[in-house]
Amino acid sequence: MTTPDPDPRRTPGFQPVGRVSPGETPPAEGGIYGISHQEPPGGWGPVPLALIMAVVALVAIGLIGMVVALIA
Repeated sequence: MTTPDPDPRRTPGFQPVGRVSPGETPPAEGGIYGISHQEPPGGWGPVPLALIMAVVALVAIGLIGMVVALIA
């Protein structure tokens, strides 16, 4: 079992002043950056936009029909 606070006298690469020997720590940053795959294209396609416009048109026609029926 390891303790979360090990004895500094038995820690490898640890100098008495509180410094760490060169080469004992990992590099500060990795060498890999950026995205790893191509992003999918965004935005709406023509088919979903046409369906939405058709539904909006049907709702508008229905509301206009209801107003005409109430007035007549």
